[in-house]
Amino acid sequence: MDHEHVRDVDPAVADALEGEVDRQRNSLQMIASENHVSEAVIDAQGSALTNKYAEGYPGSRYYGGCEYADEIEQLAIDRAQDLFGAEHINVQPHSGTQANQAVYFAMLEPGDKILSLDLTHGGHLSHGHPANFVGQFYEVEQYEVDPDTGYLDYEGLAEQAEAFEPDIIVSGYSAYPREVEWERIQEAADSVGALHLADIAHITGLVAAGVHDSPVGTADFVTGSTHKTIRAGRGGIVMCGEEYADDIDSAVFPGGQGGPLMHNVAGKAVGFKEALEPDFLEYAEQTIANAKALGESLVDNGFSLVSDGTDNHLVLVDLRESHPETSGGDAEEALEDAGIVLNGNTVPGETRSAFDPSGIRAGTPALTTRGFDEDDCRKVGDLIARVIDAPEDESVIDEVREEVQSLCDANPLYG
Repeated sequence: MDHEHVRDVDPAVADALEGEVDRQRNSLQMIASENHVSEAVIDAQGSALTNKYAEGYPGSRYYGGCEYADEIEQLAIDRAQDLFGAEHINVQPHSGTQANQAVYFAMLEPGDKILSLDLTHGGHLSHGHPANFVGQFYEVEQYEVDPDTGYLDYEGLAEQAEAFEPDIIVSGYSAYPREVEWERIQEAADSVGALHLADIAHITGLVAAGVHDSPVGTADFVTGSTHKTIRAGRGGIVMCGEEYADDIDSAVFPGGQGGPLMHNVAGKAVGFKEALEPDFLEYAEQTIANAKALGESLVDNGFSLVSDGTDNHLVLVDLRESHPETSGGDAEEALEDAGIVLNGNTVPGETRSAFDPSGIRAGTPALTTRGFDEDDCRKVGDLIARVIDAPEDESVIDEVREEVQSLCDANPLYG
């Protein structure tokens, strides 16, 4: 990729940018929340729209000179509506967390109650962790997955809602490998008069493609990230019915953030257009097929998967049975040395620290973007197993790194 203008001004940053491109080209990006956007999205995100303030919304801005900003934001909104079918969509949130923040600020008062999935069971910081603003502003109680099956315990969630009487129930997860039954969570919310926020940050692209059931039309609010499985510009999105439109828009601006990042909105518009193309469905289907193949390979190599498999783009490996002396942090470090980049992750019933957990989380969105198929992902599973079986053996690390490089060379990235 060309960074000649940066190099003319700042060689140190240019070197780091080129190093990052080389890192992505020559290693396997398996962090489940990451992907490789197209060069068209990168162009849009690096455009002159970074210069433009555009507080407000299309047709109603606080500054002049917004005719092209209006055009691009409306394109992003219209395309998102084509993808998801929501009545109202706000594409301005800077991140998925700020999309969630908008819903909380619009609908809750400080001290109101939130019921959400525990972080160690696959939830997210912005759903109520005490280190996050959510845990500090609101009263949060958290539900868990069934410790024996790894699946959401919908009956237990409903019983907990009856006892806790939350103002809002949060669904949608960052480390849950199964399809979510949105209707059952909506029933639990309805039974106690609570709102329902479905955070589809990880599965936005799978929902857009129709390979995962959509919460739009079921949940009161749907939020998401726009840079994960959907491969659009980095940021967030909020979707809701028209009755909440004004409250949500006001909570995003001026309630939670100032000028929108219009270059990011342009990246969202371009990525949404790409997601409307027929080949995006093939991509989404292949992402899931690859995750299943990866999981099967890991099981064949003696690893235990939370919930025994996956329905989506990720697998969650519990190392406690197969490798009790190896933490997720140890595995992450050894794998990165071998050119496989994923993350240590907590697992249900976590017995270690969240900073050095008992599991690893591995996703296939970025591999699939590169062109990997099921056979490739089975081989990746074998390579992961070889490293975790011998995390301190440099000869094994070197051998796996060479095989990773061969896979990268066979599936080139960015030319």
